[in-house]
Amino acid sequence: MLPELLALEKIIELGGAHLQVQVVREVTMASGQRFPVYAIGVGNPGLDVPAVGFFGGVHGLERIGAEVVIAYLQNVVMRLQWDTTLHQQLERVRLVFMPIVNPGGMWSATRANPRGVDLMRNAPVDAVDQVPFAIGGQRVSDRLPWYRGRLGDAMELESQAMCEVVSAQLLARPFSIALDCHSGFGVKDRLWFPYAHTRKPIAHLAELHALHEIYLQAHSNHQYIFEPQSAQYLAHGDLWDHLYLQACQAVPAHTFLPLTLEMGSWLWIKKNPRQLFSRNGIFNPLINHRQQRVLRRHLSLLDFLSRAACSHARWAPAPEQRAQRRADALAIWY
Repeated sequence: MLPELLALEKIIELGGAHLQVQVVREVTMASGQRFPVYAIGVGNPGLDVPAVGFFGGVHGLERIGAEVVIAYLQNVVMRLQWDTTLHQQLERVRLVFMPIVNPGGMWSATRANPRGVDLMRNAPVDAVDQVPFAIGGQRVSDRLPWYRGRLGDAMELESQAMCEVVSAQLLARPFSIALDCHSGFGVKDRLWFPYAHTRKPIAHLAELHALHEIYLQAHSNHQYIFEPQSAQYLAHGDLWDHLYLQACQAVPAHTFLPLTLEMGSWLWIKKNPRQLFSRNGIFNPLINHRQQRVLRRHLSLLDFLSRAACSHARWAPAPEQRAQRRADALAIWY
């Protein structure tokens, strides 16, 4: 059994009646072993309140992403036993967790799912600008990395599971935020927002600028680089581009802000070069105290997003402010 899955199921047991737990899909391995894909909800289920979704384990090699989401879920579950303020907050917000989107990939220690498909290249979105060779997504072979799947095939069941949860639990609400936790890029921790398929700015740039500003005000010594993903590279098939475009088409009046936490794993390699000789070491901190530090340092970000969603009416720009906010954002990021 996956240790992360065992830890998650133990937290689910501790959460008891506070948690609403759903097995969205089951992944079956070639060996016959089956793994559940869990979605866990806590807080007000009403569709009139805002929500935040926390996602991890989309890439099976990037275990630290799943572990960050599990650590925050544990934080919430244990605080429910004594934290009156948290109970009051959860009356006005919904928290949704999918810590292990790709359990088969985690079991196999592969980036892709058991069918060889990279879930973050699997959505039906083609880049309108040139993408980097291979890394931007390819349909040549499932034996090569960044495989998108065959043209015309339905999305992989793990991709479908995540899209279903996002559509039902986040996009159906007037305001929602998503955070997808990854690792494996650069020496700095980055917070990316769409798009990945084009360098054009998204429609909700004003809201992202306002969110960025209140984060800076509350965390002046933070370690994140906040930027559009297109500032680094473009890619086909990005699931968050697909879901954001879907949100804009479904109910234009709703606000959906998808973010990706890209933890700078090259720093862990710089501090411990021997990690280069381990497939897991390229994407995860292998030394115990570094892993504990990573799990600690990101909890405040996840808690901030929960509070920001709950209080979005206090900071989201009013209609008359959006044009100036957008202009300021273009000056910073584009």
